[in-house]
Amino acid sequence: MASMQPVRQRHGEEGEGYNLRYTGYVKTAVSLPDDLFRQAEAAARQLRISRSQFYATAISEFLERCQSGKVTERLNEVYSHELARLDPAFHLAQLKSLQEDSW
Repeated sequence: MASMQPVRQRHGEEGEGYNLRYTGYVKTAVSLPDDLFRQAEAAARQLRISRSQFYATAISEFLERCQSGKVTERLNEVYSHELARLDPAFHLAQLKSLQEDSW
């Protein structure tokens, strides 16, 4: 029979120092300002999700936004060094389409 001990990550892996549980979740404690905690509690109740799900979703969305910002930042850096050149025919087509649009 397989060992029932929690799996430990190897030195140098992400999350180093944490015991992985059988469920794949890690328990942690964080300190929040009282007002922020109350707002989060109210939002989780309103959404009818657990506190854990609320915080996991918030962290996940924050990390996605940070990663997205890094991609945009890198693209801006790459394209800031090149002049934008548009084929004159495409430019004319763009201008014509704007004139015909009712917005």
